Amino acid sequence: MRRDVLELRQFYGSDLGRAARAMVERKLVEAWGDAHGLDVLALGYGTPFVGPFRQTARRVVAAMPAQQGVEIWPHDGRNLAVLTPEDALPFRNALFDRILVIHAIEESADPVALLKEVWQVLAPSGRVIVTVTSRNGLWANTEKTPLGHGRPYSRGQLAELLREAELEPSGWTRALYVPPVAWMARWAEGFEQAGSRLWPGFAGLVLMEAVKQTYAVKPKGHRVRAGVARPVLAPRPAGVTSRAPVVAAPVSAAPKAATAREVLAKRPRKP
Repeated sequence: MRRDVLELRQFYGSDLGRAARAMVERKLVEAWGDAHGLDVLALGYGTPFVGPFRQTARRVVAAMPAQQGVEIWPHDGRNLAVLTPEDALPFRNALFDRILVIHAIEESADPVALLKEVWQVLAPSGRVIVTVTSRNGLWANTEKTPLGHGRPYSRGQLAELLREAELEPSGWTRALYVPPVAWMARWAEGFEQAGSRLWPGFAGLVLMEAVKQTYAVKPKGHRVRAGVARPVLAPRPAGVTSRAPVVAAPVSAAPKAATAREVLAKRPRKP
């Protein structure tokens, strides 16, 4: 069962939520830059993270699963959020250059089908970042936050899931080393710096970037019956320089051996 959109909004309004938001937002900017002139999609609950791209990207859209619910976003302009089923995104094929998937596949009934929809709407040269709760981190074992619900993933499991949806992993990173304790949120930056060096395996989140796999389908040819290989050109005799085709002279049949009667008939008769 998915977390309700009100629960997610309340969490990202807390101290821990703001710390998580800052860590993920930094990773996105490092990977994508300012996304100038690009079309960006946030699938799941990504509105806290894609705000920095609104000023430079050509289009930023937030798609939220129907089981989760949707909120109006942003609050200072026309609405850019849409409610959508997981297995049928209401966008044309190859529309988005950058896609963020967060709070999406952990509680999905069919994560492969969801990621195949991502493949469908991702441009051929586009990139997608999938963010999941890390199986080894403390956040996966704390049900007080939305990150403690659903299925967490290891890096290997996430890579396998992406490949199953025909998305090829191209890079990955970790984030959110601060323990999921409210009063420790003020030291989130220090935990982030120390954790990435001292205990990298205990991060709260795994972020994996992937690109779209495309294949050139070769048409099936007709089946050819195997035959005896024959030379295309006959060997050229030595000294022949002309490119005219060489025609072999017909070979006459060998003379038959003469019979005894024929030999005697040809002898001259004695007078």
